[in-house]
Amino acid sequence: MSETEIRTGADVRPPVSGPEPQVAERPRRGRGGKWPLTVLLLFVSLSILFPLYITVTTALKTPAEAAEGSLAFPTDPQWGNFPDAIELTSFPRALFSSLVITVFAVGLTILTNSMVAYAIARNMHRGFFKGLYFYFISALFVPFAIIMLPIAKETSLLYLDNRVGLIFLYVIFGLSLNIFIYVGYLRSMPKELEEAAVIDGASVWVTFWRVIFPLLTPINATVGIIMTVWVWNDFMLPLVMLSERDSFTLPLVQYVFQSQFTTDYSLAFASYLMALTPLLIVYIVAQRWVIGGVTRGAVK
Repeated sequence: MSETEIRTGADVRPPVSGPEPQVAERPRRGRGGKWPLTVLLLFVSLSILFPLYITVTTALKTPAEAAEGSLAFPTDPQWGNFPDAIELTSFPRALFSSLVITVFAVGLTILTNSMVAYAIARNMHRGFFKGLYFYFISALFVPFAIIMLPIAKETSLLYLDNRVGLIFLYVIFGLSLNIFIYVGYLRSMPKELEEAAVIDGASVWVTFWRVIFPLLTPINATVGIIMTVWVWNDFMLPLVMLSERDSFTLPLVQYVFQSQFTTDYSLAFASYLMALTPLLIVYIVAQRWVIGGVTRGAVK
C-alpha cells in the first residue's frame, strides 16, 4: 500500500469483472384498466348532451316535424320560432321577473342562512341549539303540498302574494337544507381562527364577517347554485303565490304553449332554450368560483 492510502485509510479492492447487475424494471401499467372509467364518463356526457341536442333540434323544427319525434337535425332550421316565442310569452318581462326574484332570494339566503348556521354550529353542545338544528332538518320531510294552501291563504291576508312575498318564502323554505349544508361545513373549520380573532379584540359579529364568511366562499357558491337552479325552474310556488300576470316568472309564462288538446313543441322548446341559457352561464361561472375557493382554502 502506498503512503497516501495508509493516511486516508482507504479500502482498496480489485475491480470486479463480469456483467453489471441489472435493475428490475417496474411493470408499466397498461391503458386497458382505464376503459371502464372512460365508458362511464362517455355515458355521463351523453346523458347531458343528448337532452340538450333534442332541445336545440326541436326548437328549430316546424310543428309537423316536432310532432314526428325524429332525432335528425332539421334541414330547414326555423329561426323564426325564437321571435314568436318571445312575443307569445312576453319574454323580456318574464325574464326580468325571474332575475329579480332569483337574485334577491339567493342573496338573502346566503346572508341569513350562513349566520343562523354559524350560531348553531358553534353552540351545538347546548340543548337549545341542538334541538333547533333538528327542528330545521325535520322540515325536509314535510311535503310542500300539505302546506301549500295554508301558505297561499296566509300570504294573501298579509298582502304578500307578490314578488316580495315569494322571495321571503324561498329564503324560508330553503332554510332546512341550507342549514344542514352550512353546519356540516362550519363544524369542519378549526376554531383556532376565531379564538385568535377574539384575542385580538374582535366581537362575534366582526369575527363572523371578517374571518368566517370569507372562508365560506366554496360552500356559499354551492348553496347559491342549488338555490339558483331551484328558484329559476320552480313552477308550483310562483303559481300559488303570484296573482298578477306582470310578475309571472319564466316557468309560468311558458305554460301558454300547452292547450287542452295540443302542445306547440317547437315554440315551447325555443322558449325553454332561451330560459336555459342564463342559468347555464351562471352555473359555469359559479363552478369556477367553487374550484377557486377550494384552491384558496387548500393553500391557506
